Amino acid sequence: MPQADVQPGLISMEEGQSGGTDGGAGRAAGEAPGAYLVVRIKGQADVPHWAATTLRLLRLDKKYRATIVPARENTLGMLNKVKHYVSWREADAGIARELLDKRGRGPGRARLTGEGLRSKTGFSTTGELAEALASGRASMSSLPSLLKPWFALSPPRHGFRRSTKRMYGQRGVLGRNEELGELVRRMI
Repeated sequence: MPQADVQPGLISMEEGQSGGTDGGAGRAAGEAPGAYLVVRIKGQADVPHWAATTLRLLRLDKKYRATIVPARENTLGMLNKVKHYVSWREADAGIARELLDKRGRGPGRARLTGEGLRSKTGFSTTGELAEALASGRASMSSLPSLLKPWFALSPPRHGFRRSTKRMYGQRGVLGRNEELGELVRRMI
């Protein structure tokens, strides 16, 4: 094989490491995601110490909790480390806005309000905050006085349509899951 034939294949594999579509996030091919939507699927029983520590650092202490974390190299390493307990995909502004509107809570389980949002941050609407979270310009951990760094979800309506014991590539829901947006909408 000539050298010219080998290089394009290597470049395309490096650009598209996600192994699929961008999940509707609206990014061009090769562009890095701004943030990840992460949901804990498995419970707290029989979790090894190293995995429990990583889940605690991701602020996923309980089953069916979700968070939006900035996409960094160390974050992706943490997600790959606990891939048998969580499901994730690139965050988009639509699902982030739904989570903020319906499940976003402040201190004392208070709902997220417009005047509180404007006074404590530079965002005037939840849509602007959702866009900033999805693009990675803001993080949930930087808003602790306004918003809890996780969303409490319910079990999905009509149940899981795939196995909760298998990875996404093996007809399950764990790991990098391109269909997580639809699942989260059923959990809200």
